[in-house]
Amino acid sequence: MSYSTTDPVALSRVRCKFAVFSGLSLVAAAVGLPAWSVAALVLTSLAIPVAVGLAGGGGLLRQLLRPGANPGGGTRSPDRGTRRTRPST
Repeated sequence: MSYSTTDPVALSRVRCKFAVFSGLSLVAAAVGLPAWSVAALVLTSLAIPVAVGLAGGGGLLRQLLRPGANPGGGTRSPDRGTRRTRPST
């Protein structure tokens, strides 16, 4: 059985794992777990965006950190015209 290294992992799965590790880092620090375990969780949380950035570039990293961001690079929708108001008498 061979695995293909070109199949990308769904970004939603990576985003979910990033959120879980970030949340676990906060909980571990709040509860008072040993420093080595908090450090391991924080470093894993930081490694996820680094790996996504290295694998897919800045656009994919932007999509990971800002799910609602426009992948087109911040283009705006065309203006729909001016708003008409009732003439005053």
